[in-house]
Amino acid sequence: MSMKYLKILLLCVPLSFIGEYLNWNATLVFFLTCVSIIPLAGYLGNATEDIAAYTGPKFGGFLNATFGNATELIISFFAIKAGLFDVVKASLAGSVLGNILLVLGCSIFIGGIKHKELKYDSQLGTFTATMLLFAVIGLSLPAVFTFNVSEKLISSEYESFSVITSIILLIIYVVGMIYSFKTQKDLYGVEHADDIDNRWSLPVSIIILGIATVLIAIESEILVSGIEPMTEAAGISRMFVGLILIPIVGNAAEHSTAVIMALKNKMDISIEIAVGSSLQIALFVIPVSVLLSLIYTPMSIIFKPIELFLIGASVLIANQVVKAGRSNWMEGLKLLSVYLIAAVGFFIVG
Repeated sequence: MSMKYLKILLLCVPLSFIGEYLNWNATLVFFLTCVSIIPLAGYLGNATEDIAAYTGPKFGGFLNATFGNATELIISFFAIKAGLFDVVKASLAGSVLGNILLVLGCSIFIGGIKHKELKYDSQLGTFTATMLLFAVIGLSLPAVFTFNVSEKLISSEYESFSVITSIILLIIYVVGMIYSFKTQKDLYGVEHADDIDNRWSLPVSIIILGIATVLIAIESEILVSGIEPMTEAAGISRMFVGLILIPIVGNAAEHSTAVIMALKNKMDISIEIAVGSSLQIALFVIPVSVLLSLIYTPMSIIFKPIELFLIGASVLIANQVVKAGRSNWMEGLKLLSVYLIAAVGFFIVG
């Protein structure tokens, strides 16, 4: 996202603090907080990319893999602390859904309108897409085994199932990261570091990374505390907030980057952003969220059937898109249509 627009949106940061302190309307404060997180996530992402460009591909890849979805992880932490497990799972499932259907859909649609046909290396993202398919199977198995088990028993007697599954997914994530470094598979967005224009020096990037992380943590706490008052006042379901609103807020800056790359006919990078980010959510953020919940009240790794269906369908679509090697605006419109139907469904039905 353009730095000019990020700077303008930063005005909402002090306004959200003032609104929270003075107890403004819950919906207004929630809206200001959401808008505030967008530029902060953008600055965090830009700082991470700059540091990665300075430090070289291996450490840069590790940095991208760790901080690539820091915003979602921070929001999840405060939601877990507040006991809003349904919002946590919905937001993480929504991030995968949004990255593939919304981000990839927008990129292909807008890029396709400008360039008619978009071509990209069908082999480049195949490994990542296959890993993502494995992640979905790994996330689905606990739900299958505990299909007839009550939520109370899952959280007590079967707590170890969620923990062990999370650890296995994290191990695969780490092994996959090492594998990507050794084989030059661009699993974590390393290969195209040269496409990133350095904006800040290394010390400035580190400082901005630290400040953005702290401010996102503060805003996330305000955001999470305002979910229940806002949903009651506006008559919106928490499912819609988790699956649609929060993922859009956390990924807005990254979304715009994917679209810009597509406009430049660099579709390989757009696919990396969408599919790679989804992989990080599935193999890193979700397992870490489950393990972090052990500090407070344990959260299971069991997702709702509708969440698993949407994640699975999105991943199958991603695999088809990646393997095709070419696409056009009509394909992007199809992806956006599916996302829109899902959004409307969660808004009306909840």
